[in-house]
Amino acid sequence: MPGQPDPAPSDTTPAMSGAAILVQCLIEQGVEFVFGYPGGAVLPIYDELFGDERIRHILVRHEAGAAHAAEGYARATGKPGVVLVTSGPGATNAITGIADAWMDSIPLVVITGQVPTALIGTDAFQEADTIGITRHCTKHNYLVKDPADLAATIEEAFRIATTGRPGPVVIDIPKNVQIAVPSERRALVRPGSHRYAPQTVAPAEQIIEAVELIAAAQRPIFYTGGGIINSGPEASALLRQLQDMTGAPVTSTLMGLGAFPSAHPDWLGMLGMHGTYEANMAMNQCDVMVCIGARFDDRVTGRLDAFSPGSKKIHIDIDRSSINKVVPVDLGILGDCGTVLAQMIEAWGTRSAQNLGEWKARIAGWRARECLAYPERSAKNPGMIMPQHAVERLYALTHQRNPIITTEVGQHQMWAAQHFGFAAPNRWLTSGGLGTMGYGFPAAVGAQIAHPNRLVVCIAGEASLQMNIQEMGTVSQYRLPVKIFILNNEWMGMVRQWQELTYESRYSNSYSDSLPDFVKLAAAYGWTGLRIDTLGELEDGIRQMIETPGPVIVDCRVAKLANCFPMIPSGAAHTDMILQPSDVTGTMDDEAKALV
Repeated sequence: MPGQPDPAPSDTTPAMSGAAILVQCLIEQGVEFVFGYPGGAVLPIYDELFGDERIRHILVRHEAGAAHAAEGYARATGKPGVVLVTSGPGATNAITGIADAWMDSIPLVVITGQVPTALIGTDAFQEADTIGITRHCTKHNYLVKDPADLAATIEEAFRIATTGRPGPVVIDIPKNVQIAVPSERRALVRPGSHRYAPQTVAPAEQIIEAVELIAAAQRPIFYTGGGIINSGPEASALLRQLQDMTGAPVTSTLMGLGAFPSAHPDWLGMLGMHGTYEANMAMNQCDVMVCIGARFDDRVTGRLDAFSPGSKKIHIDIDRSSINKVVPVDLGILGDCGTVLAQMIEAWGTRSAQNLGEWKARIAGWRARECLAYPERSAKNPGMIMPQHAVERLYALTHQRNPIITTEVGQHQMWAAQHFGFAAPNRWLTSGGLGTMGYGFPAAVGAQIAHPNRLVVCIAGEASLQMNIQEMGTVSQYRLPVKIFILNNEWMGMVRQWQELTYESRYSNSYSDSLPDFVKLAAAYGWTGLRIDTLGELEDGIRQMIETPGPVIVDCRVAKLANCFPMIPSGAAHTDMILQPSDVTGTMDDEAKALV
């Protein structure tokens, strides 16, 4: 009646189980897709998902595929990927993807089932110490023992996964907690904790100091990483704006490709072990290095005592532990990359940049070495396809479609990084820190789920692809138009290359015997399968892949013994790059030299 207070909630309101609370919380977090595989310890959650159209569950064929697909979804969208797996082997199968996300700073929320709380520690059926196993490869993990804690836990987990340096968070939920209802109704609306509050804005005095160092530099360089992409598309735009103001050349780690356009005249290419000569020499000879959202990985630095000697080093990162962890820096700036770049642009104001003519002339001299050049054809077999050429033609025929490119791990990954250009972030999905074979194909699944109408291509090696090839079934079930482009050289190429250059060509277990017929395998899954054997077939084969509706697998047969150059030998300095076969000492045979 008018004037009467609102009635208190009815005691007959149905109480929500832990599983129902979980699903409701996922919806409140804006989750649209969950990648998972059911099992006994998560059946209450799957029962809640049954018939609920607000969340679409993507049934993978292996839990590793679920984690990598969630990574691909996260990297293609900037949103957290969500994984749902059962206890024991379900959780342990997902560990590689969790560790991969940890190394590459990918936001994941991984929900694992667990045996009932009374059975924990008894070696019950499908029990594993998920919390203990994931402690060292997650930003945080939770064992939820009371359904009253679920809502606050889930809210905090998403915040931890997505803020600061992104990463994976695991929520382990015993089966009895999924079934039980909270004992107190107020627990359902209990506010989440705010214990995690990373610093995003840098102190003004540090910004001024950084700007003064850059303005006075005669040989500056921007060394950029995946942190710029994780910060959001605005950060990439701000990087381009700051570069335009300062004129400094830009290089990137493997994870940072796309943050700066590859067609820009001041783009140096990727740096590091398989980076360009000009990028590595510029890093070595610069007088001011501005590291933005990178972590001085060993594949970038090479020999530490010879890494960029004599330069002033500025390190911008949101992760406090990354600053001075590997390379001592002169100025460490803690903050979000995008926020700090905006602060630097404002502090720069209307000042003029240094005349960098001499520095850019020196870079032009290094660039003239054409370190990414390769023989277009073999004297012995003119029709043979060089893998670098295959990637270049794939780029030429697809880049106007704004594709999303994923890769497996190995030589093909490095050739893709070297020869496929990227103009924007979130188009390049690859496994960097962990180097996970089997990442690329399920990551392509996640990216295609996120962008059903985009061209998504997985550049794969025939060995890596087989790590998670069962996800062809997932693609078929959800009618995803994923394209797989295999650079098939019949070898575990990077392993063979190291054996050739370091172990006197003792090829121990690196040849891929008993390869499947990929065309017939495609047919078995209801895909289109294509095979490209010769140079003359390459362009038509790529066009057919692009224009064919639905999923396509292309078996592109490439030179078997081609090596990936440039290359910095392990533990060597940037100035010790191997640019071509003639730089190699050892037992590389004549056939291999003819191909590389």
